[in-house]
Amino acid sequence: MTTTESGLTNADLAPVGPEQRTWRWWHFAALWLGMVIAVPAYMLPASMLEQGMSALQAVGIVLLGNMVVLVPILLIGHAGSRYGVPFAVLVRSSFGVEGAKLPALARALVACGWYGIQTWIGGGAMLALTGIVVGHDLKGPPVPLLGIGLGQLIAFAIFWLAQLFFVAKGLGAIRRFETWTAPLKILVCIALVWWALHTAGGLGPIMATPSAFAAGGAKQGLFWKVFWPIFTAMAGYWGALALNIPDFTRFSRSQADQAIGQAVGLPGPMALLALVSVIVTSATVIIYGKAIWDPVALSGNIGGVGVMIGLVIITIDTVSVNIAANLVGPAYDFSALWPRRISYRTGGYITAAVGALIMPWKLLETTQGYIFVWLTGYGALLGPIAGIMIADYWVVRRTRLIVEDLYRLQGDYAYQGGWNPAALIAFIAPILVNLPGFLHSAAPAAFGFLSPFWTGLYGYAWFIGVGFAFALYTLLMWPRAMRQDTVAARA
Repeated sequence: MTTTESGLTNADLAPVGPEQRTWRWWHFAALWLGMVIAVPAYMLPASMLEQGMSALQAVGIVLLGNMVVLVPILLIGHAGSRYGVPFAVLVRSSFGVEGAKLPALARALVACGWYGIQTWIGGGAMLALTGIVVGHDLKGPPVPLLGIGLGQLIAFAIFWLAQLFFVAKGLGAIRRFETWTAPLKILVCIALVWWALHTAGGLGPIMATPSAFAAGGAKQGLFWKVFWPIFTAMAGYWGALALNIPDFTRFSRSQADQAIGQAVGLPGPMALLALVSVIVTSATVIIYGKAIWDPVALSGNIGGVGVMIGLVIITIDTVSVNIAANLVGPAYDFSALWPRRISYRTGGYITAAVGALIMPWKLLETTQGYIFVWLTGYGALLGPIAGIMIADYWVVRRTRLIVEDLYRLQGDYAYQGGWNPAALIAFIAPILVNLPGFLHSAAPAAFGFLSPFWTGLYGYAWFIGVGFAFALYTLLMWPRAMRQDTVAARA
């Protein structure tokens, strides 16, 4: 059986050839810098300070969380670089050639949510820029059922349409765009800190405010109770991209290029952006009499040429982040659901459509919803997939894959009708453990009766998902792993 007869491949899902492996370490570093320096990441410290953390505690949690999530990113990225296949194909080795559609769909839907959030932010920046030019607030009258103004809806739609250009151009255009915009965004961060320190004459009160968990604070003795849910959310912030990182590492010239580039581009820059955020926001308390965490709103307060430049850069930034982090992966994932009919480009269009239909502005209404429902919730969903993939590739298969069988219905990854029962069990079990806590966070009025034991577990949702799935999958697949080692030894 050839790969084209199986209905499991198309030109976008096939392994890349040597001529396509052109990404060097600086391309990966630039890719991460482009994705890290973004409005949602800039606003992360605000949610932590609202929960009682000090400024330096917030920065430390961001750094630690991203150092943790870098581990699965590098472990899963190794397979993409070695075999040249995307996530939607790689996951077939663990879930089966048909069962892989389940994690691909889960990953794609989460990315659609992020795509919508970023599009909403970009549209807001564009609307603010236009309003400053014409001298009027353009939010417009509220639209029934949507909860936003007519002007906001139009700006969202325009920004949504503008991003479709990159769907047609593909990964090459994204790599070039990120490489050029990443240094520009670093300069913008430096300029923001200079402006804040120069205008405020110092760091400001937020930097000097002690933690609410310190002795005498309002939340004394409760640090660890609040720390773990926030830390879990920070680790899970890139949990979705940790799965589909092979979509990028498959183009790496070497393992060293992808590993060095990602180590340079992720943890440190995320912490530095958090530091920039708290410094600038702390200064706004002195300058404007209130804390302004939203960079779009801050640009509107600065005024003059500065606001024009700032909002233009925010708009460009949102495009680069959204395409790289939230469109590439789901485009491949949707393509894998029906390779004969859905190409990478069509998958990108589906992503954009779903991202609009979910009304992303609803996800950003409160920090409680943003951290404990959205970030922690999708971490609970995707964490088990990461645990299964790492266990399958590194423990069960010892990094040995039969690439041809990833595209064959009757190959080594056929399992039972194309589904691996072990992967399904290891995927569902951790989700069931975290489900009560998620329901309590999402709808406390309806699920307030749930035991604190379950809601407490939810604070570790991503870690429970990764660890529980890793251990359970390894246990269930161990006999198969032993048989494979025996066959390999005889060969």
